[in-house]
Amino acid sequence: MTAYPSIRAALVLLGSLLATTACNAKAGTAAPLPAPVLDAPRAATSGQQTAVVAGGCFWGIQAVFQHVKGVISATSGYSGGSAKTAEYEIVSTGETGHAESVEIVYDPSGITYGELLWVFFSVAHDPTQLNRQGPDEGTQYRSSIFYANDEQERIAEAYIAQLDKARVLPRPLVTKVVPLQAFYPAEAYHQNYAALHPSQPYIMYNDAPKVEHLRQEFPDLYTGK
Repeated sequence: MTAYPSIRAALVLLGSLLATTACNAKAGTAAPLPAPVLDAPRAATSGQQTAVVAGGCFWGIQAVFQHVKGVISATSGYSGGSAKTAEYEIVSTGETGHAESVEIVYDPSGITYGELLWVFFSVAHDPTQLNRQGPDEGTQYRSSIFYANDEQERIAEAYIAQLDKARVLPRPLVTKVVPLQAFYPAEAYHQNYAALHPSQPYIMYNDAPKVEHLRQEFPDLYTGK
């Protein structure tokens, strides 16, 4: 098994013991989430745009978006803090301002920003958990959307308001919408972690169910790649 920091190792063992607390939004959702009313128009031609989100361990968020049609790449990393503290061991203290995040590069002719958020809130994490996801706890596991421009901010804020008004979640959303200052890719051993370690207990109990929920709830957006 690939070596990784002792903190994450402890969480892996904890995840195997807490299977019933697997972090996925479906478990706490009373009904399927509605699509965003406000969204960017689908582009007429291919291109590349970027979205950055955070919602718990970046392994699972990355795994979900790697299976979404229109997504070109998904990279695990850190957002919210400075460059000098963008290292896993330091971020794990919960004192850097960073959140474990994922940078999503997507083709706006294949998927819209609002559709990415639809997936993010529906299956990638539970947006009602404050500073935690499943067995992972700390501000580095908070739910956040890091917007890159005014349009992304407007769409994200409108969708959160829409979901809260619809009361389709058992508790209010705690997701913060904040400007993206920078995104720092995580260490190489964190990249594609779920795909490279599918039999690891933490992945099996916490992250694999998210990808399965994506397949079930978004068959038109799911890709088995």
